[in-house]
Amino acid sequence: MTALVIGANGYLGSHVTRRLVEDGHDVRVMVREGAKTIGIDDLEVTRFIGDVFDDDVLRAAMNGVDDVYYCVVDTRGWLRDPAPLFRTNVEGTRNVLDVAVDAGLRRFVFTSSYATVARKRGRVATEDDVIADVNDKRLTAYVRSRVQAENLVLRYARERGLPAVAMCVSTTYGAGDWGRTPHGAIIAGAAFGKLPFVMGGISLEAVGVDDAARALVLAAEKGRVGERYLISEKMISNADVVRIAAEAAGVPAPSKSIPLPVSYAMAALGSVKGRLKGTDERLSINSLRLMRAEAPVDCSKARRELGWQPRPVEESIREAATFWVGLREAKRKSAQTG
Repeated sequence: MTALVIGANGYLGSHVTRRLVEDGHDVRVMVREGAKTIGIDDLEVTRFIGDVFDDDVLRAAMNGVDDVYYCVVDTRGWLRDPAPLFRTNVEGTRNVLDVAVDAGLRRFVFTSSYATVARKRGRVATEDDVIADVNDKRLTAYVRSRVQAENLVLRYARERGLPAVAMCVSTTYGAGDWGRTPHGAIIAGAAFGKLPFVMGGISLEAVGVDDAARALVLAAEKGRVGERYLISEKMISNADVVRIAAEAAGVPAPSKSIPLPVSYAMAALGSVKGRLKGTDERLSINSLRLMRAEAPVDCSKARRELGWQPRPVEESIREAATFWVGLREAKRKSAQTG
């Protein structure tokens, strides 16, 4: 097969690209001018340079392609001005879909988020649980942008014949996090022994990034058009993530845990600081609301229909910690020899 990965320089996109190359496919990648591509620089791929609004590059990249993997997303849920989220996550997706409709694809695999699934504490959510009101003000701007984007993809599948599937991926952990994602930064802090405390009362659905990449590849082969698939291995507490990472790195885990009300107070202060100073604070009420999405999800559909068999996410957390420790040691040796 000939495959195109749009956003191949990103965390999940780079792992999808690597999986496709290892499986023997003819792989093309599309990345923005100046993008950091260290995650794919060792792979034999054909590169197209452009962004998701460049129709000419999109058409050239999709010409003769069987499968497209769309891995572009703006994850900055802490932005005070959400306009960039909607421009990339919604309008950028729409533009790519308009080109993909006429490309004669076998599959269009869209990277969505488990945040698009309607979850309530006390029950297990499935793909059938939808967020009915995309303009619900109780949703953060980030979640609204992801829901709107996924709805676009599924509408193009229903109404315009695009052979698309939506992959609702949970929090990803593993090696090769060259862009230092927010969840990767937590593991790095734990592995380096630099986390002063753990935020208690927080749990997230999680999956190994390699396993998520494998799910996307399986979706191109076996996914049903117009369907969405939840991709997660299990729910795990933030405290357990930090503990596992610290143990893998051979350092003590943080001994202090701050209760949830204190976290909310800190987040509120972050939001106030952002408004007063005009800055984007990573710890804000909106970002904490995303971390507090605790209701579990059922991923049996992906296991059943795609034949997906993820490893325990604990293994991927250990791999992430080892990655960060190895990267630090490599930098130290480089500095000593340089």
